[in-house]
Amino acid sequence: MIRPMQHTDTPDVLTLLHWMDGAPEREVFAPDARDPHELRMEVEDSRCYVTDGPDGVDAYCGISPFRDGMILEGPVGHDPARMKNLIERAVKDAEGLPVYAFCSRDNTLVRDALEAAGLNPMHSTAFYSAPISALQHARPLPPGYTFSDSLGFTEYRDLYRAAEDTWADRLEWTPEEYDAHFRHGDVKLVALRREGRPVGFAELELCPEESRADLTYLAVHPAERGRGYSRALVAQAARVAGQDPTVKTLRARAHDHMHSARALYTKLGLNQCRSIVTYLKEAEEEA
Repeated sequence: MIRPMQHTDTPDVLTLLHWMDGAPEREVFAPDARDPHELRMEVEDSRCYVTDGPDGVDAYCGISPFRDGMILEGPVGHDPARMKNLIERAVKDAEGLPVYAFCSRDNTLVRDALEAAGLNPMHSTAFYSAPISALQHARPLPPGYTFSDSLGFTEYRDLYRAAEDTWADRLEWTPEEYDAHFRHGDVKLVALRREGRPVGFAELELCPEESRADLTYLAVHPAERGRGYSRALVAQAARVAGQDPTVKTLRARAHDHMHSARALYTKLGLNQCRSIVTYLKEAEEEA
């Protein structure tokens, strides 16, 4: 029977989350907390459901606001039929809004449950990693090219528009949202300029608690591609990340349509470490 999660279920849900952590192929989008108090706080703003087995809670799924709709937290469990039922119950709380879900490409049990519940795969995202020390070397820039650590809002927006052909969410940012994003201490920007004009940039998010920096975005203007500037930006981003002595690894990601980025990361010596599939249940049209 499906029922709402209660505070007394926290130890059992933590057990499920630790079980998920035990193997990469079990990965789904789920609460980050691994402490009873923190988990209770984290799921407070979500609608969470569980099913019971002989030894307590044996499956979990939650749903919370995300982008233009809702996102599934989970499901985490052992039984595909129970997970499908939990997904369907959680999706009802979306009230017709789009519902997203993320899970490991190898998590076939959850993927089958998601598809049985009406969610469809959108794309996959591959993650690559390598030691910071292995990425910091690149050929010197040609005369007239320099690095800087900032871009004006208009510069950023124009370069983003020129370089990005699929994911354009940031084109809707206001100047205030842009300033707030880069004011965060763990967010770094590396810009490549030619005679002062921006032609490419890389974004970093430092995760010192995990000894890692994430290369969250890499862009080179189409007119400047094919000259090794993506490699130069990755090397400079690695040098910037390496200024934090706790950061030892650089991680990058590329969606399945980004063939050149995938080839670049492989050529630079980054190894693919995980692959995540994004699922979507489209918004329901009003009757």
